[in-house]
Amino acid sequence: MTTRPGRPRDERAHAAILAAVTELVAESGYAAMSLGAVAARAGVGKDTIYRRWSGKAELVYEAVFTASDAAPVPDTGSLEGDLTVLVQQLIDEFSTPAAVAALPGLLADFAAASDLRARIRSAFLEPAKQRLTVVFDRAHARRQTGPDVDVDLVLDGLVGTVFFRLGILGESAGPELAQDIARIAAKGIESR
Repeated sequence: MTTRPGRPRDERAHAAILAAVTELVAESGYAAMSLGAVAARAGVGKDTIYRRWSGKAELVYEAVFTASDAAPVPDTGSLEGDLTVLVQQLIDEFSTPAAVAALPGLLADFAAASDLRARIRSAFLEPAKQRLTVVFDRAHARRQTGPDVDVDLVLDGLVGTVFFRLGILGESAGPELAQDIARIAAKGIESR
């Protein structure tokens, strides 16, 4: 997201807003959560929220589905190992009560607004793509992949698989799911 002129952002308020969203979505669901309730719980004015996010969907997406972006980029020494860590982070993120409660409403909002989909891809998926690029650069240096891996496609495949299994089918993630997904992805893009 780009910064706007004026006062610097209060990171405590930002964190309080994201925490309030996560709590409220888990408690009452996506549809019932209001920005007024978020502002009240976070102890900020609604204007503070509207200055930072375009609306409810963008705010909920950031609060619920970007936690793993702050985690260190894994470096296990192998492509499959690094992908396993990244996929497990996705599984953990998609398994939270807030994520389970948010997905149906977010999907409806995303389907109805192409500008929202574009904003999510550019503003919020970029850190995930950068983390995956680091993993692929290391794998290429170890000669585990070629130089032409389509990072966007692999990211879509990893997230899509986790999303479909947990969010659409409602299956629980067994202890081997992250490793199985990572093994399939690594095998598909390894150097031949």
